Amino acid sequence: MLSLRLVRGSRPLVQLRRLLVAAASAGSGFLLLYVLADATARPAGSFPRLLWALVPLAATAQFAVAVARTDPATRPRDGLDAAGLGPVRLTLVAAVSTAVACALGSALALAAFLHLRGDLAGLPFDGAGARLLHADRPLPVAAALTLLALVPLTAAAATALALRPRPPHAGLAPQTGVPWGVALAACGLAALAYARPGRAGVPAGCALIAVGLALAGPGLAYACGTLVQAARPGLLRLLAGRGLQEEAPRLGRPLGVLTAVGAAALTALSPHGTGGPLTPLGPLTGAAAALVALCAAGTLLTSAVESRQARAASREALAGLGTPATVLRTAAVLRAAALLAAVAGLGWGVAQLTSLALTR
Repeated sequence: MLSLRLVRGSRPLVQLRRLLVAAASAGSGFLLLYVLADATARPAGSFPRLLWALVPLAATAQFAVAVARTDPATRPRDGLDAAGLGPVRLTLVAAVSTAVACALGSALALAAFLHLRGDLAGLPFDGAGARLLHADRPLPVAAALTLLALVPLTAAAATALALRPRPPHAGLAPQTGVPWGVALAACGLAALAYARPGRAGVPAGCALIAVGLALAGPGLAYACGTLVQAARPGLLRLLAGRGLQEEAPRLGRPLGVLTAVGAAALTALSPHGTGGPLTPLGPLTGAAAALVALCAAGTLLTSAVESRQARAASREALAGLGTPATVLRTAAVLRAAALLAAVAGLGWGVAQLTSLALTR
């Protein structure tokens, strides 16, 4: 009940972010239902298709966590402990709010799926996707509800894990994830090299590469900050470089995921790629790829908003010292340019290695 009151009393921008989470959840749920319906008609190879459908689910959960981080209702405030809203309770509130938004999306996905199959009549486009969604075969109700429940449960669990109370300065320094990330990415490339098209090794290898890039992302952002302020930096480069180093833990992982998405897109467009492993979800492969890309971009933008909110005190202090506003804006542009160059270069390199692994 408390979660619903906080949701209802939020600002329009916060409500828009929650609606975007619900929309992403609806897309992920629809893809899971499509895989289930496809499995009833083509049981062979259904497990690899399910693994591919879990990629949009993971992207949706990451986006939901980023939105929960920027939600004003989940931030600790003075006096809330006395009212029983300590850090643990606020974490539960964030998890419940995320679950509610994702459950709404799952319900919309089920309604749209049944409507396009022709199971729900009386609406426009009734049964328009009957052939694509295999309306001639019955849909297992228990399996459909189980798959739809995966979206809110995964997003809520990820939110609770990410926002759990931790002691100050807990966690690693950003660079320590680079060796593990490189190792996982190398394992993913090896899995792609030895996997056969249409088997579970291909999505497993791609997942390892994405996780490796996500782990290495904070170190990559920190290294960009180091390079920006190298060799006798002035005020502008010093502000940009130190800002990147400070923002590396927040922006690093979304940056790594976006790099993985870009590498996957370049691999799909590469002439070296083959059509088999790059169209795993059939006609909905493009829709799934667009959903993952939008979730990755939305996660990075939301993390940038969180970083801007965290740096508000620093900006006010610099402005109070007489720093011109144009210097602060130019430093922000320089940070964005450095990150964009890093993402483009690393994504291109990973795409080349992935293409070589797929054609081995």
